[in-house]
Amino acid sequence: MATLEEMASKGYTKATAKDANIKRSWEAAKERCIANYGKLPFGPTRKANHAAAVRAATHRTNWEKWRDNWIAKMRE
Repeated sequence: MATLEEMASKGYTKATAKDANIKRSWEAAKERCIANYGKLPFGPTRKANHAAAVRAATHRTNWEKWRDNWIAKMRE
């Protein structure tokens, strides 16, 4: 049976291998996110603020943090 550290290492390896694809997917989804939010009954100020925030946001992952948090959670 694998240890938690070995399991986390396997997950970390898989996640980091997919990171570039995750970033591309995030970038591709931004305008769809803005368009769908625009369908909600919020006013123009809220919609403009949301659109600006989404466009300014950058994809970032911290797989080391994920690994550490995953191990801690699985030990609970």
